[in-house]
Amino acid sequence: MSTTTTLQKAGGPTGEPGSAQPSDGLKAGLKNRHLSMIAIGGVIGAGLFVGSGGGIAKAGPAILISYLLVGAMVVFVMRMLGEMAAASPNSGSFSAYADRALGRWAGFSIGWLYWFFWVVVLAVEATAGAKILEGWIPAVPQWAWALIVMVVLTATNLGSVASYGEFEFWFAGIKVVAIGAFVIVGLLAVFGVLPGSDNPGAGFAHLTDAGGFMPGGWGSVLTGVLMVVFSFMGSEIVTLAAGESEDPRRAVTKATNSVIWRIGVFYLGSIFVVLTLLPWNDKSIVEKGSYVAALDSIGIAHAGQIMNVIVLTAVLSCLNSGLYTASRMAFSLGERGDAPKVFAKTSKNGVPTVAILGSVVFGFIAVYFNYTSPDTVFNFLLNSSGAIALFVWLVICLTQLRMRGILMREAPEKVTVKMWLFPYLTWATAAMITFVLGYMVYDEDNRETVLYSLLVAVVVIAIGVVLNMRRKNVAAEAVAAAVTDAV
Repeated sequence: MSTTTTLQKAGGPTGEPGSAQPSDGLKAGLKNRHLSMIAIGGVIGAGLFVGSGGGIAKAGPAILISYLLVGAMVVFVMRMLGEMAAASPNSGSFSAYADRALGRWAGFSIGWLYWFFWVVVLAVEATAGAKILEGWIPAVPQWAWALIVMVVLTATNLGSVASYGEFEFWFAGIKVVAIGAFVIVGLLAVFGVLPGSDNPGAGFAHLTDAGGFMPGGWGSVLTGVLMVVFSFMGSEIVTLAAGESEDPRRAVTKATNSVIWRIGVFYLGSIFVVLTLLPWNDKSIVEKGSYVAALDSIGIAHAGQIMNVIVLTAVLSCLNSGLYTASRMAFSLGERGDAPKVFAKTSKNGVPTVAILGSVVFGFIAVYFNYTSPDTVFNFLLNSSGAIALFVWLVICLTQLRMRGILMREAPEKVTVKMWLFPYLTWATAAMITFVLGYMVYDEDNRETVLYSLLVAVVVIAIGVVLNMRRKNVAAEAVAAAVTDAV
């Protein structure tokens, strides 16, 4: 597919930027407020609320450096992706760009790997949400809650893209308000000016009063990187959703430019508050979770239940976006001939029904294995999808290195967002991602995850290469037959 065709498909019927009707069957049902909240909420996963306590216990206050390093990596990756997406909004996003820049095998491989990642996430998040709901209403078994959650969100996505956007707007809104309130209230308590606080407020003392700022050395910072990196997955969703928005180019540009403050406030800001309210080695941070422990120290009543509501919202948000993302990637693959063509068909509402149902069926199967074979089949699914986020980011780097030249030759006026210090910062980011993958192999706790993920990636890439070679052979035979007939 040529760049011109790609650009036209991203716009309206005439291919003009910002046209409200995509020409690929999808409808531009996402409003600017939907895209804004999807962009903001996309970086706030349940992992931030649930997994941050373990990172703090490993690295101490230096976990802030871990978050800073990963946050910078995500900012750079989003800048690269924003450059390509602003020039060519596409429902396949980085998969479509890899197809154009690196070859069809690359678009095929990263597209299917990304789809696989999200359908496994569906099972993980459905189970996490079911556990919370079962705790509130134990009369309904956990498996039934998981089924209910999956069915409701499937129905939401099948309705229209606007219904997905509306649900995500409110889910993300709750997360944003909750973290914003946490940061403000927490900072007031840190400096001892919060009325009625049970925490006397130690200012910045807790950052160094329990063994120093980096009690475990630089090794613990790297371990912290491995523990927090996966909580950032999802920031790229806005570039897939932009293709169904009223003004794709404006939405992508705005999301790309705002990613720095989003990561700064929601990740660094909230973790900073936790570390200044409590010593990093306080046992409650691991036992209760970092946010619940911080709220308890202030004296907020029912902190655990409040956080359960927020975590459930984050889980539902992740499920909602995961199903949307998986289905749009399947749709794009079908449109490009890298998946069954039926995946590219849309309903009268502009929704890729078969792509949604195909994605959710695999999600249901994964949920089933989570209950019947948690230590075997599901454990393999979980581990084999664990490092795919890093593979995606690495492919985005490599794609952008090629796409910059293609875009500047064929559509320079559309390059409205540019990667900083190109190509040096792109190469540096790719090197950092490669280093993290290498360190995962070195780290015993993460070795299985990266090796299983590599195994799946090699299999998918091999399939992509074989299919590409077969297509070329068929095309060559067709040309030869045409020449023979002409003679």
